[in-house]
Amino acid sequence: MQFPDILVLGATGRIGRILRCVWKPEISQNHILWHTRKPVTTERHNWVSFDPLTEPDRLVAAARGRKAILCLSGVIPGRESPGTTLDDNIDLALAAVRAGAQTGARVLLASSAAVYGNQAGLLSEQASTRPTNAYGRAKLEMEQRATELARASGVSCCCLRIGNIAGIDAVLGKWTPKITLDRFPDGHTPRRSYIGPRSLARVLFDLMLVPDLPPVLNIAAPGMVEMGNLLDAAGLHWTPRLPQPGTIAQVQLDTTSLNRLSPVAADEASPACLVAQWRSLEPDIGNIQDSR
Repeated sequence: MQFPDILVLGATGRIGRILRCVWKPEISQNHILWHTRKPVTTERHNWVSFDPLTEPDRLVAAARGRKAILCLSGVIPGRESPGTTLDDNIDLALAAVRAGAQTGARVLLASSAAVYGNQAGLLSEQASTRPTNAYGRAKLEMEQRATELARASGVSCCCLRIGNIAGIDAVLGKWTPKITLDRFPDGHTPRRSYIGPRSLARVLFDLMLVPDLPPVLNIAAPGMVEMGNLLDAAGLHWTPRLPQPGTIAQVQLDTTSLNRLSPVAADEASPACLVAQWRSLEPDIGNIQDSR
């Protein structure tokens, strides 16, 4: 099956950088229009530069003739640039849906497992959403408003609830020799659903080929990974500490729906595999700042 022509919004951000490193050059050059807000040279023929929030006409022009819009644009805490807020996550998603309504492109929105908040057990896409921080609340409102607008506009829209991505997460991605991890009374450090950067790129590639996606889809490898085990596998020192107030002990995404569309093997969730995927791309994805 031929890869469809798509527009990737926010391609200079962390996930966009992963896709540009992993997806085959012939796919990137012939089927993908990459977007950034930064100036681009005329030699970069498959790049466009504009602000989706203030230049909606340019967004529509970029989306015209494209089968899908993959919206990676967004703002996360601690990486806000001047003049941006977490509410931009909502506005950027709505801009993508409006462009989809005018061009016929379907829309895939990068959301987050943060919408689930602090809940035990396996979290399916039908689970209740209880975000505990401003980022999770902004992503949930983004999902709700974008889904409502898409339904009213006849746009096919899927919100991708992405788990922790090895290498651009809070431990591998932000490691310093002084890093500390909460250790709970049962001896565990925080456990999360993870996915390696190469696995993520493959999953997103596969989803571009699926014509009918559900409104919401969890994106992760099966199971959970202890953050302490992940640092141990990487040979990186960490210091345990008493659990801090509000620390979430575990987030485990149910990946049943994803595995029907793009299976992720259990061994891809092992600390060793996650570290290996990160290390293979570390020079390219390390220390990346999010950018719309």
